[in-house]
Amino acid sequence: MFKGFILDLDGTVYLGERLIPGADRVIRLLREKGGKVVFLSNKPLHRRDDYAEKLARLGIPASPEDVISSTFVLIRYLQERAPGTKVFVIGEPPFLAEMAQAGFLITEDPGEIEYVIAAFDRTFDYRKLNIAFQAIMKGAHFIATNPDRTCPFDEGELPDCAAVIAALEAVTLKKVEAIAGKPSPITIRVVLDHMGLLPGDCLIAGDRLETDIRMGLESGIRTALVMTGVTTAAMLEASPIKPDYVLQSIADIESLIK
Repeated sequence: MFKGFILDLDGTVYLGERLIPGADRVIRLLREKGGKVVFLSNKPLHRRDDYAEKLARLGIPASPEDVISSTFVLIRYLQERAPGTKVFVIGEPPFLAEMAQAGFLITEDPGEIEYVIAAFDRTFDYRKLNIAFQAIMKGAHFIATNPDRTCPFDEGELPDCAAVIAALEAVTLKKVEAIAGKPSPITIRVVLDHMGLLPGDCLIAGDRLETDIRMGLESGIRTALVMTGVTTAAMLEASPIKPDYVLQSIADIESLIK
């Protein structure tokens, strides 16, 4: 029996406002058997409180402490290196609010900016691109929340943080220095520390080969790919990244703990 379960959210536990069938039942079972459950998301659009409230609304009791987001990981990363630093965030209001609450000074003056932070931003425009460009060319650090190409929504997928990273790399000719979210080892260090467990104690379940599964494989955590999100059978067959288990949905985790 695994002691800890690291569960992706989008495409794994739910899709938009629709719970994956059986997710509530299997998570309840894991907890009843004494397993620690942590929910892990690369999407920096919501606060940990928001994720917990959504899970509860969908029938899965959760507190903010049960959720690790790429925003939370990035803030931890930056607080260790440059607490209170001046940042420019390409992101949406909840992310900016969390950065400000964590003590970082948000500015749009390229001469003041010490860190440019790229995130999923549906309001990304030329003005933001130019501010970030000018700041990086003046020597600002360049980091990002997550590397995802797309983000799943009810209607399909939307371009994610990778589009913002690519735009900045293209115009500055500088590579992003650090990416906090999956599959970064930064994330898994935060998660394991939060759970108080070792890699061999845990199972990570997610729908993305290049983030969830890759992170697990690289950190010594057993991996379960669920087929309810972005990965298709053809993509799995063609990929060099091979999970330990392939499940039709999160509900099938029950078969791994009997």
